[in-house]
Amino acid sequence: LIFLQTDINKKSMDVDAVNQSAGSGSANKSAVAPTTGSSSSAAKPFVLKKWNLVAMWSWDVQCDTCAICRIQVMDACSRCQSENNSDSCVVVWGNCSHSFHNCCMSLWVKKNNRCPLCQKEWIVDKIGR
Repeated sequence: LIFLQTDINKKSMDVDAVNQSAGSGSANKSAVAPTTGSSSSAAKPFVLKKWNLVAMWSWDVQCDTCAICRIQVMDACSRCQSENNSDSCVVVWGNCSHSFHNCCMSLWVKKNNRCPLCQKEWIVDKIGR
């Protein structure tokens, strides 16, 4: 999604009110002077002064929440957050395409060598951030 923040610059718009009801060919013009210095009759309807880009990203996974600690895999797990060790908390993907925090899964594998979601044998596919 891209959101554009715009301000309409009323001074840059030419406003021509032509009174042709007299039929004499003379035109009464009331205009706001353009700030651009351009004398062209085709004025821009607004001037873009500022714009902000907004982007969102997520992991390339089926589920973006660790099923063990119930925290999103983009954030550090609860154990790493409590120990102020958020930088070393990485994501581990299994052969079954499920992802978990490596800290959470390393504790899980000590008790059970199966994926917590699909119960397939846990085989590490990749580890990364």
